[in-house]
Amino acid sequence: MLTIMSCKNDSKSTNTDDAAQDSIALIERAKAIHERVITLDTHCDINIKNFTDSINYTQNLDNQVNLPKMKTGGLDVAWFIVYTGQDTLTDEGYKNAYDNAISKFDAIHKLCKDIAPNDIELATTSSDVRRIVKSGKKVAMIGIENGYPVGKDIKNVEKFYNLGARYMSLAHNGHSQLSDSNTGEEDGVWLHNGLSDLGKEVIVEMNRLGMMIDVSHPSKDAMKQMVELSKAPIIASHSSARALCDHSRNLDDEQLGWIVKNGGVVQTVAFSSYLNTEKHEKRAEFEKELAIKHLDSMGLKWVDRKDMKALTTEARETYFNALSKIRPLIKDKISKMKDAPPAVNVSDFVDHIDYLVETMGIEHVGISSDFDGGGGIEGWSDASETFNVTLELVRRGYTEEEIEMLWSGNLLRVLDEVEAVAKK
Repeated sequence: MLTIMSCKNDSKSTNTDDAAQDSIALIERAKAIHERVITLDTHCDINIKNFTDSINYTQNLDNQVNLPKMKTGGLDVAWFIVYTGQDTLTDEGYKNAYDNAISKFDAIHKLCKDIAPNDIELATTSSDVRRIVKSGKKVAMIGIENGYPVGKDIKNVEKFYNLGARYMSLAHNGHSQLSDSNTGEEDGVWLHNGLSDLGKEVIVEMNRLGMMIDVSHPSKDAMKQMVELSKAPIIASHSSARALCDHSRNLDDEQLGWIVKNGGVVQTVAFSSYLNTEKHEKRAEFEKELAIKHLDSMGLKWVDRKDMKALTTEARETYFNALSKIRPLIKDKISKMKDAPPAVNVSDFVDHIDYLVETMGIEHVGISSDFDGGGGIEGWSDASETFNVTLELVRRGYTEEEIEMLWSGNLLRVLDEVEAVAKK
């Protein structure tokens, strides 16, 4: 599943080399900071099949985020995502999208109320987050990826807010009834030239309720209109710097300037092809060749991303289940090979954090993974490796106060300000 584009980012250093040179004192200082700050990841996708009585997040499943992995890596807060893929702009499409969204809300609530109430609790405010972390529990928060489930009924925005959603993007891959998507850059075809009239109403409604506006997937024109309309700060829940990696999912310097002026925050995302695509593609092609051999032994064929939509839901699920089984085998095999191309790693990720901090100011930058939705890099491949991000930040000279801002302080500050606007 390959995507070709261009990146200009050259990693400053490799984590392997740096780790060998780290002093015990530096590692211990990083561990102490990691323990004290609240670590918050704004984008973790979910599969409702992992929220049952028999298979759930109390177990160390092979997904990237669950309670054992959060505890091992010291990840305090996971924003679980109510994601719906874009489909037809019809009554049937809206109904299916709404039902999908509700099933994911229900799954998250079940985790917190029924499956593991002693281990994790749902938060809707920054004070909730701090209280729950202090109690020793992990924190669940809810974001919506794609406003498609709103349908044509703006009342659904308040329904989703009441179910705990505290941010929402108005589009995903493909134009929704609310907003154009960044994917329009590929073919130059737009549906609304930004936001639809209903999309503009939804922005106003989100301000009224106190729900953060997420600009990570909508088009640049849509984002500009959101900034102009919103009376509250906005967020990019999982995007990186386009100056370092020229991908339409990343934000260019003009967009970064809009967020600074608006008072918002960009949650830098640990998504390999959004960080250093040349490096990503070389490694992906290498891994693909190994995967083809493993899949062939299972009676399956490799499917490129562009062909994924042609698969039935059942076939897609079978395929991804097979991929999840062979990934550890491939990872183990590559670790023993000397000629494997290097993977995109935590150092590449923090290069983007560095750039965003230098361009926007540290108060406008945060951290996200997109785990279980395609995210993950060498060194932060799942929640159990969360400490490695803090270690790299310490290695780069960030202070504890700055690391706290990056991990959670900035995002929670925006949440507070969005709530303050709603109260007015």
